Amino acid sequence: MISRVIPSHASHFAVEELTSKSGKDEFEIESKGSKIVLRGSSGVAVASALYYYLTEYAHCQITWNGTNLSLPAKLPAVPAKIIKSTVYNYRYNLNYCTFNYSMSWWDWERWQKEIDWMAMHGINMPLAITGEEYTWLEVYKDMGFSENDLKDFFSGPAYFGWFWMGNLDGWGGPLPLSWMQSHKTLQQQIVKRERELGMKPVLPAFTGHVPAAFKKKFPNAQLKATNWTNGFGDTYILDSQDPLFAEIGKKFLDKQTELYGTDHLYSADTFNENEPPTDDPEYLSKLSERIYDGMRQADPDAVWVMQGWLFYSDRKFWKAPQIEALLKAVPDDKMILLDLAAEIEPVWKRTGAFYGKPWIWNMLNNFGGNVNLFGRMDGVAAGPAQAWNDPGKKRLEGIGLTMEAIEQNPVIYELMMDHTWRTTPIDLDQWLAAYARNRYGISSPELNKAWQILRQTVYNGKEIRDGAESIVTGRPTLDSTTIWTRTKLNYAPEELLPAWDLFISSAKKGVKTDGFRYDLVDITRQVLANYALVFQKKWVTAYKSGDRAAFLSHSKAFIQLMTDMDMLLATRKDFMLGPWIADARKWGTTEQEKALYEQNARDLITLWGDADSPLHEYSNRQWSGLLSDFYKVRWQKFFTMLSTSLTNRTEADFKTFEKDISRWEWQWVNEQKAFSTTPTGNSMEAALKLHQKYAQQIRNDYKK
Repeated sequence: MISRVIPSHASHFAVEELTSKSGKDEFEIESKGSKIVLRGSSGVAVASALYYYLTEYAHCQITWNGTNLSLPAKLPAVPAKIIKSTVYNYRYNLNYCTFNYSMSWWDWERWQKEIDWMAMHGINMPLAITGEEYTWLEVYKDMGFSENDLKDFFSGPAYFGWFWMGNLDGWGGPLPLSWMQSHKTLQQQIVKRERELGMKPVLPAFTGHVPAAFKKKFPNAQLKATNWTNGFGDTYILDSQDPLFAEIGKKFLDKQTELYGTDHLYSADTFNENEPPTDDPEYLSKLSERIYDGMRQADPDAVWVMQGWLFYSDRKFWKAPQIEALLKAVPDDKMILLDLAAEIEPVWKRTGAFYGKPWIWNMLNNFGGNVNLFGRMDGVAAGPAQAWNDPGKKRLEGIGLTMEAIEQNPVIYELMMDHTWRTTPIDLDQWLAAYARNRYGISSPELNKAWQILRQTVYNGKEIRDGAESIVTGRPTLDSTTIWTRTKLNYAPEELLPAWDLFISSAKKGVKTDGFRYDLVDITRQVLANYALVFQKKWVTAYKSGDRAAFLSHSKAFIQLMTDMDMLLATRKDFMLGPWIADARKWGTTEQEKALYEQNARDLITLWGDADSPLHEYSNRQWSGLLSDFYKVRWQKFFTMLSTSLTNRTEADFKTFEKDISRWEWQWVNEQKAFSTTPTGNSMEAALKLHQKYAQQIRNDYKK
């Protein structure tokens, strides 16, 4: 791993095993002769020691969005031995949604990078659900199901998270056999590497979701139709009282263990965004008892790992008696609860710390893969330590990351995983200065000041659940808010401008690390994305007052802003549509498969479902290519309609437009077109140009 991360300096390190005194991970670092010695109780502990050295002594940083590995030929010595230990048995990572909003198209090379990142950030309990569809294929084939029986069951690759959670069947399919086979191999590589580094992957278990063909094959089976109510057909759940439930659960775990091995940790989520048929505590208790029993029959050492999302998302149903009944039916040492969004609402506080079960404090932070600058920085800096030091925490045994998507807001994830090796709150003044020093290669009072502004604005996490969206990605209306396009910011937009100025000033002074260039683009993007709302208000006012000249002027400026944003974002691969589509197509073994995967890739980040999808825009992205080819064209069509209505002095037909635009969106989803996979232009020059063009204008408009 060290050779992969820093090939030029791998020979400078020596690795030794360390016996943990506490039974939990520990590491040591010291200089011995010409070597830096890394000792650890596991591969993850050694990897964490490496990253601690790189950040604390070599002032380096490795994130999804910008890496600084500028190492001197002679590495700095460690003056005195460093000793670190963790109080947390578990450091969890990933969410079912991450596997699609970010990881849908990952190959082994990308997975290998992520596993190294996990190890260096102390993670030892990753969710590992790649290849689950192959396991089910084998199980159902053994049970006599034909290919035809299953063709409407397996979803397309961009929708597995929701297929696995029982929310939908078949959408985005039919799934090619070549995909199942290639991802069986990929999962074998993933879990092998995770285990080599001392991680214990969490694999899936059966929760009752079965194919619609099940009722034909087993006419007496106790099946319940359920619906996610997001525009998809019913799915079918086998009642846990049915004798087939435990039988299938055992078959699945036996087959999965044969394919992928086991560390006895199994993820199973009942009623993910689906309410149970009754709130009777006895029913819920028997339900969880049978689910656990199905695991235990296949693996006597099985431990059920449950996402606590249902207790957050459906709190009207899940009150104390229902939660307690669901949890208490399973032995305490055979279940681990994930407090999935503890930084937003700590469910542990209203459930007596999950009634004595071991539990994990997780940060969710991102929904849908949206790229807006957002986070609860102060809360994340203090939250895990506050929970650990709270007498009511009972069996808090871990911390973790449960974001719906990654590859944005790297600062928040670096901050969260710093808690692995400490039990005191993080001093953000010191921490941010060190973060900036490692990221930008210099200690800069100017950039430290910029980060304090970011802390008080985009990262203040007040009021809203997740990052506000820009109007540019919303389906066009005269409103500034639609169901998934919430444009209310958690700060006054003009308060972000001084941070932008400071980054621009640093760019002029020659700061240019990869992380700096990413942040410069990201902050510029956010300023412009916020400013779009000012233009929107101007053209709406002009339209409503019948001022055609003003309407044309302001709507043109709105479109130009989107063109400028697209030009800026094209300078960074992180903000480009091209790689997302190209990576999807790469998995296809035929033209038909390539087209299917491209359709999946386009659909997830736009409509999400069909032309009438209520989830449209949930996973919107401010990406070059998507802005120019989808969002901008959509706004242009809207402005043409409004302009015609002003010219002809007729009422605009918004209902017809909505129908027409959803048909156009569906057509776009089903098109095939290559987008650039190579960045164009220079990030620094583009940001400077846009600052020069817009900074004063934005200030003037915000003063009005």
